[in-house]
Amino acid sequence: MSYQQAQTSAVRVNPVGNRLSKHEFSEIVVDPAASPPEAGDLALPIEQLSERVRTARDAGASVILCYGAHLIKNGLGPVVADLVREGWITHLATNGAGVIHDWEYAFQGRSEEDVRTNVADGSFGAWDETGRYAMAALATGVLQGMGYGESIGRLVHEEGVSIPAVDVLHGRLNAWAQTPVADEAIGAIADLLHCIEVGSWPQGWTHIKHANPDASLTATAFATRTPLTVHPGIGYDIVYVHPQAQGSVFGRAAGIDFRVFCQSVDDLGESGVVISVGSAIMAPQVFEKAASVANNLRSQRDVDAIAPYIAVNDLRPATWDWAHGEPPISDPAYYLRFLKSFSRTSAEPLSYLAGDNRVVMHNLHRHLMHPTSS
Repeated sequence: MSYQQAQTSAVRVNPVGNRLSKHEFSEIVVDPAASPPEAGDLALPIEQLSERVRTARDAGASVILCYGAHLIKNGLGPVVADLVREGWITHLATNGAGVIHDWEYAFQGRSEEDVRTNVADGSFGAWDETGRYAMAALATGVLQGMGYGESIGRLVHEEGVSIPAVDVLHGRLNAWAQTPVADEAIGAIADLLHCIEVGSWPQGWTHIKHANPDASLTATAFATRTPLTVHPGIGYDIVYVHPQAQGSVFGRAAGIDFRVFCQSVDDLGESGVVISVGSAIMAPQVFEKAASVANNLRSQRDVDAIAPYIAVNDLRPATWDWAHGEPPISDPAYYLRFLKSFSRTSAEPLSYLAGDNRVVMHNLHRHLMHPTSS
């Protein structure tokens, strides 16, 4: 007998515009053209990182930036977007919150909420547009082979979503039933039909006005055809509070993104660079599995394993010199996943930059975009 489940379909949501959001985008945005903060002790490792990025791009190897949502909430989207447009970063990877805040800043120019107050009254995350438009973008995107990040990027870039006609979707299901073969799209079609019925989604094109689409790093990635992949956990993000949320839709989109990420990890080769900013769990955990996939496939092609240079930026003060390898199990630093996992997958001693991500990324931007002024 299955366990009892809460009826999340009965959750009451409100317009996201009614929410008292903490920050306007104009309050947090970092101007890429402004002078970066003084780097202090981080100056040399940032300069060394910029040199490794240049070497990687000269060799045609990928440069992957993994980041948590605080990179977006600290206003660094435009800084990273510059690096994407100029080809310095070839892949972006984030968690679910990384695209949710990015989308809300694009949609209404503000994001974040009071978690303590809103959880207490049951309104935390219960915002209609954030959950509903994410579902619409993903449920339609996967039918075209798009993952989570690409689907959200298209939503912002095109300011809307196109829902296929129900009779067309039923026609595809009926045709498949006549000669059934393994086809992942069939599950996606069934999911979309369910979404249309439960959510009363209008068929055809729906224009979704975004107040500040240029603020979206996700849209920049879509426009430049730079992979941006999302690696969520079911239940981690506010989109799962929405009564129409379907784990199968999010899971299918995230599955596509994992395969896209594995390809970029394969493309690291022997000179690629991985930069992890403020991602304590997602980035190291997903990267080590993708690295194993890439090396498994490379061995079948009789190609050497990837050998990336890895730089990690986080706020935690360094208590162990990772240049000397992994600490013993008796040392608390051993349990820092964002350092241990990356250290185990780096081809050389891990570079750890302990400090504010605004300092690191803005100074890295200066070194790469304006080397003569560095």
